[in-house]
Amino acid sequence: CYGAYVLDQKKNTIITIKSNSTLLASGGVGRVYGHTTNPIIATGDGIAMAYRAKTKISDMEFIQFHPTAMYDVRGGRSSFLISEAVRGFGAYLRNEKGHRFMPDYDDRAELASRDIVSQCIDNELKKSGGTHVFLDCTHLDTQAFIAHFPNIYKHCLENHINIKTDFIPVVPASHYLCGGVNVDMHGKTSITNLFACGECSRTGLHGANRLASNSLLEAMVYSHEIYKYHCNNKLTTQAITIPNWNDKGTTIPEEHIVIKHNLEELQALMRDYVGIVRSDSRLKAAIKRLDLIYNEVEDFYKQSKITASLCELRNMVNVAHLIISQSIARKENKGGFYNKDNAKH
Repeated sequence: CYGAYVLDQKKNTIITIKSNSTLLASGGVGRVYGHTTNPIIATGDGIAMAYRAKTKISDMEFIQFHPTAMYDVRGGRSSFLISEAVRGFGAYLRNEKGHRFMPDYDDRAELASRDIVSQCIDNELKKSGGTHVFLDCTHLDTQAFIAHFPNIYKHCLENHINIKTDFIPVVPASHYLCGGVNVDMHGKTSITNLFACGECSRTGLHGANRLASNSLLEAMVYSHEIYKYHCNNKLTTQAITIPNWNDKGTTIPEEHIVIKHNLEELQALMRDYVGIVRSDSRLKAAIKRLDLIYNEVEDFYKQSKITASLCELRNMVNVAHLIISQSIARKENKGGFYNKDNAKH
């Protein structure tokens, strides 16, 4: 790796940066699913760039879903997380008919593990065709709830939900990626002079399902290890001239609807076909549908001058391909990955 081409969004120019060392610290991929607890910038840019550069990438099938994010009718934006501690406090999960369904699936009911609760909600939604279920706090001590969860109470009120009388609409949302760009103990990738840390990296620390706060270990400890490596190892100066970005023959994209339409289609595809519970047939169908999106986006990219939204869409398409293809390759259910056809064997 010799550096990077960087888009300056304020000046709308592309800067050429030559460097003896390049570090990817670009975060996760949550926006690929639309419903996500991640910020809007979590579009997998670092992973997609590394993939196109032929860097080794693995474990992309292990997506951790948080079972109770507040349902956001807007879609494609970060969802407010309703802490699992609320269920620990005694809240019930109910379907659209008002039935408390978790005891039907697991003896632990609402206190089952994150992946189990997410799978149960997913099954309820597939049966009903609905978009969300509900978290019922109406039987709880309201003053005690406010004392324990003041931010959640405030956010609910801002969305015209009074937890004393109203159910909270919730839906599982993509939360954390356990895979990513393969790195060693020094944060080195398979490409010379390219490093990675944080959620875009695959350190192996998470296994197949992240423990709470391990994200701090992956971001803080690995960034420090990369720093120490650079202190103790002199990197070779690259005697090469990087050409400036060449966008001759491209035009400023006017058809922004193409980006918006393909983004919404991609997010719906990932939610419906590559979500919490997967199957062989849905994954195969997803690959075929993704090919159509990929071809349209690539053609548009080749004709257009660079914009942030176009780059993000292109990167999300690449990330979706990695998630789907590595999901197809995995024949064993483990951690955050569940294929109902694997369970039959």
